[in-house]
Amino acid sequence: MIRIGILGDIGSGKSYVARRFGFPVFDADSEVSKIYRKSRKCFKKLKKIFPKHIFSFPIKRKELFSAISEGKNNVKKINKIVHPEVRLRMNKFIKKNKKKKAIVLDIPLLLEGKLDNKNDILIYVEAKKKEINRRLKKRNNFNLKIFKKLRKLQLPLEIKKKKSKFILKNNFKSFSVENSVKILKNRIFKNERSNT
Repeated sequence: MIRIGILGDIGSGKSYVARRFGFPVFDADSEVSKIYRKSRKCFKKLKKIFPKHIFSFPIKRKELFSAISEGKNNVKKINKIVHPEVRLRMNKFIKKNKKKKAIVLDIPLLLEGKLDNKNDILIYVEAKKKEINRRLKKRNNFNLKIFKKLRKLQLPLEIKKKKSKFILKNNFKSFSVENSVKILKNRIFKNERSNT
């Protein structure tokens, strides 16, 4: 089974690209949302650390945002609780799909959280800054202060780009993205055949 990891800036369209491959996708953002909605264990831990901010279950974004805004290291504290849960879910996902030809890992902190494998095929999604900012402002939960804190947790984009085997330019036109993904899939599987 081939593991494809999708890297890129926040708002560069990583999830959109991940879904175009047609393989099972592990979407970490979606899993984190589920954890906030369904995990009482996670809620209790967060409530203990942030009694002034986290009050109700399921955990509200608004409460999380106020905790993040309050302190410099609060994002790290939240990640310390949430990341082990994400890793568990990722391992279950991999196990469940082990007979598939390939899987796609759409995990914003794939490298930072050491969730990658040395054999992963990393693809960097590149988009124009102007386009990214336009898309982010459209998000109903966009908060510049929080966005800057989340960005600080990430490795510099240049490093992610350097570590990637392929770069996919996303101009947010579906036909062009579909075409780029098709070309990449051919290259990935051609490579795989020549290595076996």
